[in-house]
Amino acid sequence: MPTMADVARSAGVSVATVSHVLNGTRPVLPHTRQAVLDAVDELGYTPNTLARSLVTSRTRSIGLAVSAISNPYFTEILQGVEAGALEHGYSLLIADPHDDPDHECKVVQLLHERRVDGMIVAPSADPRELVSYLGRHRVPTVFLDRVIDGVIEGVVGGVVEAPADGPQRFDQVCAENTEPTARLVTHLAGLGHRRIGLVAGLPGLSTTAERITGYRQGLTTAGLPYDDDLVVHGDSESAGAERATAALLSLATPPTALVTANNAMTIGTLRALRDRGLSVPDDLALCCFDDFAWADLFSPRLTAIAQPSREIGAQAVRVLLERLAAPDRPARTVRLDCTFVHRTSCGCPDSGERGRPSQSSQSSQPSQPSQPSQFEKGNVS
Repeated sequence: MPTMADVARSAGVSVATVSHVLNGTRPVLPHTRQAVLDAVDELGYTPNTLARSLVTSRTRSIGLAVSAISNPYFTEILQGVEAGALEHGYSLLIADPHDDPDHECKVVQLLHERRVDGMIVAPSADPRELVSYLGRHRVPTVFLDRVIDGVIEGVVGGVVEAPADGPQRFDQVCAENTEPTARLVTHLAGLGHRRIGLVAGLPGLSTTAERITGYRQGLTTAGLPYDDDLVVHGDSESAGAERATAALLSLATPPTALVTANNAMTIGTLRALRDRGLSVPDDLALCCFDDFAWADLFSPRLTAIAQPSREIGAQAVRVLLERLAAPDRPARTVRLDCTFVHRTSCGCPDSGERGRPSQSSQSSQPSQPSQPSQFEKGNVS
């Protein structure tokens, strides 16, 4: 196996010069740098990553802590993180915190002890110990998917800068949650539904709170009253959503339409409907937050909000690398737009509409059905 000394002899330079070229520790003349790179290529030299980390104090590795890696949404985020990391020459260490605050702190500490250069973390519903640990050790960190109270929130499709002289803050990358959820509600209201239920996620998560806010905004836009009985928590997982949907269906006046707040809960809701012999959309209309690969294969096909999951992962890597390059720059939150995917589970005929971005300007008016709905209609203004 060729060594750095072999590269130096082939390029006609010192071993120190080879080290500077490979580690970027000192500027090198362009023709000298090219001679070293040519020798590396010709000899097939592979740098010693451990030795490089001792010189640069960097391991060129990123720690990723996300729960429910089996969830297709987080799987696609992982793919985005991995692609972004590899593109910039970083390896990835992955841990699953299981949405448990105690376990979350343990796996983050283990990643930190492996000297990752920075971390990308989807925080739990109670991230106080996590934030304390990361802040105390000043670990460069990007929070993914879920935002943390006390960190300035961003805007749709943009970035908000936090004060440079403010308290310890963390960068964050997530999707817009509020307006897309409101879009689903106004769409169902436009089809004549006056009792629209929400199967919400795990209490304490920012995604849960923001989607509930969007649900309420959608009701307000449609002129519908908020009814606390129509909001249940499926705890962001299938079994919980199955129980929560059963509770909604047991109401004296059950909803005629449902919004489910993530893909796992959509599956649980569909199970609950099937167990009661109810069909979508004939007996109950359904819209869901999160699109997934087989949503188009269901019968009926699922009307959904699609998050840019791979781009969220890739963007998190870019933000983290910017933090590593400029440790003192202001923290920021990046929110990415979602897409409204119009299919047939909402009760609309198959119009062929695909992938319209979910933006405030598009959701200000409820979608109008192209034919009368089978559900009870009335004045919703």
